[in-house]
Amino acid sequence: MGLSALVPGPRQFYRGEVPEVFLVAGTRPEAVKMAPVAAAMFACGRLRPVLVNSGQHPEMVDQALESFGFTADVRLKLNRVTGGQAELTGQLIEELDRLFTERTPGAVLVQGDTTTTLAGALAAFWQQIPVVHLEAGLRSHDLTSPFPEEGNRKMVGQLASLHLTPTADSAAHLAAESLQGNNVLTIGNTVVDAVLDVAARRAPYGDSRLQEMENRVHGGQSRLVLVTAHRRESWGEPLDRVLHAVADIVRERPDVEVVLPAHPNPDVRQQVLDVLGGVARVTITDPLPYAQMARLLAQCTLVLSDSGGIQEEAPSFGVPALVLRDVTERMEAVNSGCAVLVGTDRERITALTLHLLDSPSAREAMTADGNPFGDGLASVRTEQALAWLLGLQQQRPAEFAPYAGSATVRMSGEVDVA
Repeated sequence: MGLSALVPGPRQFYRGEVPEVFLVAGTRPEAVKMAPVAAAMFACGRLRPVLVNSGQHPEMVDQALESFGFTADVRLKLNRVTGGQAELTGQLIEELDRLFTERTPGAVLVQGDTTTTLAGALAAFWQQIPVVHLEAGLRSHDLTSPFPEEGNRKMVGQLASLHLTPTADSAAHLAAESLQGNNVLTIGNTVVDAVLDVAARRAPYGDSRLQEMENRVHGGQSRLVLVTAHRRESWGEPLDRVLHAVADIVRERPDVEVVLPAHPNPDVRQQVLDVLGGVARVTITDPLPYAQMARLLAQCTLVLSDSGGIQEEAPSFGVPALVLRDVTERMEAVNSGCAVLVGTDRERITALTLHLLDSPSAREAMTADGNPFGDGLASVRTEQALAWLLGLQQQRPAEFAPYAGSATVRMSGEVDVA
């Protein structure tokens, strides 16, 4: 099957030529999800990955790549003054356009829905370089939440030559927007590949309190609940409700310890300290490197988070997730039962957390069917899809098919969480 109907189309390569594919990342999640793809490309040898640090969050990208033993091949420099979206987008497009002019790749891989994702897609599209969208098709169906991510991913969907969706639901979202056919491939989510890889490496903790806590967990003295709340829409009163729920939980269950990596924003961090700074068995840390976060996640009994990535990662470790949001674009986790939308209501968070802490069978039911987002082979499928796009592989890659069936936790009659 060919891609002759796609615009722009891939250029032709000479026999023996190894095409370059630019993997453009501007934030930690992008780098984390790109790194396994680069590893798969290196392992196969028919494509040359070029890791591009866009400069959006340069240190965090470098830190994430380092977890996989990589460094960026290209590191763009931005001159941000206002910090606004227009300034960032304009500088990214200008720098990426210059890079693509100097060193034309066979394709550009962008991931997700950040400003870097949109700018990378626009710059490549304008130069008629095929855009490959990794983790395509996520939709909340609300342009205001998450903002501006929902708009970004919809716009990139209009520019991409190849859409690599993590799940069948994501592919269905694209089909509803008349984006369907040969150039939509469901490959799973590369974050599953990434988290399994780095967790197995057991990177040492930079904070000795975390190692001491892990020792208590392994010794049966404690159970760990990981809490992350970083989304801008959670700041202020919603975060305050979440923090008080955490205080309620540790007060009610004396064997529970909480680790909360605080957002670097000084106002948000102060809010966390004001509520939880003096609460016993709550460890507040700086933002954790990805490898340490993955190791920590593997030790958890439960996770409370507004992070999309953690919703995708936690099921691989059999860890149920309570999602601190009212809507999520990752409904596969909710529909399969491995996550529950709890919003930011203090009483609801507390009640459901305590129920799951007290019921091993309820926790096991949530994750009994594995991870609906991937099987650890998404990066291999991505390499195959890129090779297929560029004419280096004749056969269209096989698609990801998750487990049959689902597990659910039904609260009705067990605890009132309304």
